[in-house]
Amino acid sequence: MYQTTLKDYLRESRLFRARAISASLIILLLLLLLLLRLAQLQIIDHTHFTTLSRDNRVKVEPLPPTRGLIYDRNGVILAQNIPTHSLEIIPERVKDLEWTLRELGKIITISDNDRKRFKRLKSHQRRFESIPIRVQLTDEEVARFAVNRHLFPGVDIRAKLLRQYPLKDVTAHILGYVGRINKKELQTIDNSSYSGTTHIGKNGIEKYYEETLHGQVGLQQVETNALGRVIRILESTPPVPGADLHLTLDSSLQRVAMDAFGEENGAAVAIDPQTGDILAMVSKPGFDPNLFVEGISSKEYNALQNSDAKPLFNRAIRGQYPPGSTVKPFIGLGGLENGVITATQKKYCPGFYQLPNHTHKYRDWKKGGHGAVDLYDSIIQSCDVYYYDLAHQMGIDMLADYLAPFGFGQKTGVDITGELGGLLPSREWKQRNRKQPWYPGETLITGIGQGYFLTTPLQLASATATLASRGTRLRPRLVKSIQFNGEPTPKEQPIHEQLQIVRQSEEHWDDIFEAMVQVVEGPRGTARRIRSEQYQIAGKTGTAQVFTIKQEETYDEEKLDKKMYDHALFVSFAPAEAPRIAVAVIVENGSHGGSVAAPIAKTIMDHYLLPGSN
Repeated sequence: MYQTTLKDYLRESRLFRARAISASLIILLLLLLLLLRLAQLQIIDHTHFTTLSRDNRVKVEPLPPTRGLIYDRNGVILAQNIPTHSLEIIPERVKDLEWTLRELGKIITISDNDRKRFKRLKSHQRRFESIPIRVQLTDEEVARFAVNRHLFPGVDIRAKLLRQYPLKDVTAHILGYVGRINKKELQTIDNSSYSGTTHIGKNGIEKYYEETLHGQVGLQQVETNALGRVIRILESTPPVPGADLHLTLDSSLQRVAMDAFGEENGAAVAIDPQTGDILAMVSKPGFDPNLFVEGISSKEYNALQNSDAKPLFNRAIRGQYPPGSTVKPFIGLGGLENGVITATQKKYCPGFYQLPNHTHKYRDWKKGGHGAVDLYDSIIQSCDVYYYDLAHQMGIDMLADYLAPFGFGQKTGVDITGELGGLLPSREWKQRNRKQPWYPGETLITGIGQGYFLTTPLQLASATATLASRGTRLRPRLVKSIQFNGEPTPKEQPIHEQLQIVRQSEEHWDDIFEAMVQVVEGPRGTARRIRSEQYQIAGKTGTAQVFTIKQEETYDEEKLDKKMYDHALFVSFAPAEAPRIAVAVIVENGSHGGSVAAPIAKTIMDHYLLPGSN
């Protein structure tokens, strides 16, 4: 049996009408809220959002300045900027970095070293900054990426200038190199001045003159598209390029000096005694600074760092060696000027020297001795006994006081980073540093340039130039002039006189000069092999012990490994009557100054003084 349910149509009609009215009110309310929001966006916040929109479309980009160039004294370029292309990524605009790197590798070769460098740079740069994944792209690689550019948002090819050093190892230790700015440098540099700049001088001239070479940053406003790529430049303030440096260096002389070492290692410095200009400054072996510009690989760096030859070590300004017999002319002059000796006074050399009431024998290099020698003979034949006795008579205080004005034991003040000052020993120095008294025997070995006495090749060359100029000590310099942007001619840098040594007698200086000339010109001179027919050379040979020989032992070179040979030294200036060049040469483990170091100096002087003969 079915039951019939009657519908209340009136009630349902009322319910429907109530719901329709409620829905309409809600819709009207929402429309009202939407209109209010639109009014807020379009009218009230119009200025704010217009600015945001503009900021998304218009970017302010720094314009890094072009780094200044470096030339030698003859206009030969030593450091230049070459145009190149790099593939760069802005991490902030890349959704999947690993996918991007993997896909890029299918188009352009990306090595493991490239990836390591990218990750290292990414770790200390901001996400919105462009980071190179590949540098120095070929034209073919640029074209391949251009075709696929749309697939890689946040990745682009950038044209840039890359620092290059054409002479590579020949000038590496002088110029130094630039490299990418690291975390430590970011904390010290002015970020506004280096905005957009990726490289900075790391050492050498590049670091010493960083502010001069860098220039001033510029700015530009650019319009970009949705991918962040530049559509057009709206406004631009150009950067100010860095200044160009003109060095005192003669690059051809530098190369000749480097080649003159052959297979030997060491250092050579040539200075103009009249100006303090460094004409050549060689540290052998060198290295290729171009490897460091965009980041050297770990393998290449470890090879340089762990090499027994130490190619990264600048021997010219950081190598500290005993000067050996090269200081005898200075000490002899000190004896004359202080009235301790006369030039013709003779002393007997039996092959050894003993202090009064002491049994220890201080040996001469010549086992049988030199017999009776005066000042001239002592320099010409390099008699050790003569200087043992002279040093004993002068005492360490007089020795140190007379040698100091020549610059021994002090930095020369050359305009390059990393210089060391050597060591001029004294009673006061030993007490301060060793907490020990000074002993008479230490004075004797100081008198032949051994013991605590240390000098750098640059310091030795500077002292020789001071001697050649009869006591005028000039600060050695590497930059001759600076050409600032917009100036038609370079600005000459001043010559700095550091000291004028008081001369007691011109005759004393003449005596030393004549003795040094006879070192080369005399039949018994230790450097007679380099005698020149075109000009006179004043010189002095020297050897510096690498290890101490016991009293009862003899030095037998044939039984030693090459690295245990004595260092060979030679200092000289020429022409002797009117010096135009002073040279100091140190050949590591070269053994004999007269036969190894002196010919290198002669090659340097020939090239400089006799250019037509080369």
